Amino acid sequence: SRLIFGLLVIICIIIVGLLTTFSDSATNNRLRQNIIEKPSTKTLTTTTRSANNLRKSRIALSNKVFNLQKNSETSLPTELTGNNMISRSMPSIMYGTAWKKERTQELVELAVRSGFRGIDTACQPKHYFEPGVGAALDHLYSEKVISREDIFLQTKFTSLDGQDPNNIPYDSNAELSDQVRQSFQKSLKNLRTTYLDSLVMHSPMRSLKDTLQVWKVFEEFYKAGLVKRLGLSNTYDLNTLRAVYEAAEIKPTVLQNRFYAQSGYDVPIREFCRNNGIQYQSFWTLTANPSIISSDTVKLLAVKYNKTSQQIFYRF
Repeated sequence: SRLIFGLLVIICIIIVGLLTTFSDSATNNRLRQNIIEKPSTKTLTTTTRSANNLRKSRIALSNKVFNLQKNSETSLPTELTGNNMISRSMPSIMYGTAWKKERTQELVELAVRSGFRGIDTACQPKHYFEPGVGAALDHLYSEKVISREDIFLQTKFTSLDGQDPNNIPYDSNAELSDQVRQSFQKSLKNLRTTYLDSLVMHSPMRSLKDTLQVWKVFEEFYKAGLVKRLGLSNTYDLNTLRAVYEAAEIKPTVLQNRFYAQSGYDVPIREFCRNNGIQYQSFWTLTANPSIISSDTVKLLAVKYNKTSQQIFYRF
């Protein structure tokens, strides 16, 4: 009987040990799930001067991706609210053509053949070769790869401040409204098209008065059926965006900004866009955010969903 009792004690000790191990493992799994899978409504508000904010933003990124809900800033409706007429729907990702120079035609053709249906350019020879975009599209049209209606084509008016003084695409001595008109006509010629899907002001002018003067000319193009959407770029002051929106007869439906920590990731500006039918377009999205893309959180998500870190960040 003593032998039997001893065996029973040993068996009980073993069972208790196994239960403890199992409990620890289950607890760890629950903690892991709470860290990377529990949905949250935190917003990405990182600044480069705050490591703590960066850590919080990474957690928010993880939570938001795991929700797998279509982000309203990348979910692009076929029709936008407001008074702008609509052409084709704006693609979720557009091919940017800055700094492509003499390779612009080759790379735009490759982009379209690879599936891109949105092209972003500018009438700014300093950084863009707009005629190369037009040549690429014309070649693709001729080969029946796409038709004009298949492409969302967006270009920009760039003020004298953003131009190479030795290569300005309009008369620098002309009145501001005429500079805008000349730039627009040059873009239509360069891009070999009769209309644009989106026309964007490359940045606000030095004064609100001049900014609104440019916008009034943009509205002329819209009313004439030459452009389907109007927008702004490099606008990091919410008061400026709000002032243009309130003064405009044809409301902006596009805002293209650099997406990076120095601007706090445009949190209040993006909220204004969401509330007013403005599509927020981010640029420099990967280049400006290497610390987030290489973070453990994003890497973990990439493994979980069998995607690249870049794809995970774009999905966010």
